[in-house]
Amino acid sequence: MQLILYAAAGGAIGAGLRHAINTAFLAWFGPGFPWATLTVNVVGSLLMGALIQALMPFDGGAPALRTFLATGILGGFTTFSAFSLDVWVLYERQQHVALALYIAVSLLASVAALVLGMALVRSVMR
Repeated sequence: MQLILYAAAGGAIGAGLRHAINTAFLAWFGPGFPWATLTVNVVGSLLMGALIQALMPFDGGAPALRTFLATGILGGFTTFSAFSLDVWVLYERQQHVALALYIAVSLLASVAALVLGMALVRSVMR
């Protein structure tokens, strides 16, 4: 239960940071290109890599700290950082088929699910 609270607290911080970046980038650059999303995905992935590498020397991976920072803050900031970590782990394990499938299915299925969700709501709201 304690780890869930760490994740929730971190998630609130990460979501707040993402909202602040979304708001600022919209004011600075307008809605023409998703600069905020691109930025949080790249920055979140950079931070995830640095965090995971920094936590490796600790016995057990420092579960409370990892949960608060990686699952919580970075998960609230962008889930793309977790996706990036998963991709790298599969690459390091040399699981190339699983890697290719994971990337393809994640992108295609996520976009398809988004379109399906929108279509379902549109059909109900007519």
